[in-house]
Amino acid sequence: MSSPFIPDPRPLAVWQPAKMGKSTVYSGSSLMVGLNALEAGQAHEPHAHAGADKLYEVVDGRGEFLVGEERATLERGALIVAPAGVPHGVRNPGPGRLLLLVVIAPPPRP
Repeated sequence: MSSPFIPDPRPLAVWQPAKMGKSTVYSGSSLMVGLNALEAGQAHEPHAHAGADKLYEVVDGRGEFLVGEERATLERGALIVAPAGVPHGVRNPGPGRLLLLVVIAPPPRP
């Protein structure tokens, strides 16, 4: 990261035809910021992060989100919070692309 200012994260997205694209915008000792890029029909299946909270912001598009037992279809500007240990997932119902800004604290460890 050459600057702490990112006026538009969209050019940093990685789009893949076979699966959700992921790119890391920033990774530090206590925070990770990335982009999840989902083509129409792609999904990030429900999963949980032990000891890490996750925040999604819908940058572009529309997605179907699951957090715990709750489901919602949300569009640009929406925020989705998945507390540590709570299963969460997202699906792009289409027809357009879905781009999510993702923040995880603390970041996943390899």
